[in-house]
Amino acid sequence: MKIIHEKSKCIGCGVCASMCDKYFEMGEDGKSHLKNSKEVGEGKYELEVDDAGCAKEAAESCPVQCIHIVNE
Repeated sequence: MKIIHEKSKCIGCGVCASMCDKYFEMGEDGKSHLKNSKEVGEGKYELEVDDAGCAKEAAESCPVQCIHIVNE
């Protein structure tokens, strides 16, 4: 399973970090960061996990829908 964060679309509202601090934190640039992720494209980050847990709720609550959970 992968958590995908399109950071380039992030507006920095902080919903993901407040709902799921296991995977998200706010950065100095005012946008959220997917912890321990790797950049896979310009402004796009991925993290492989066994269980997305709270990231699912964060994805559903994101006002710009820049967080995606993919089962692979």
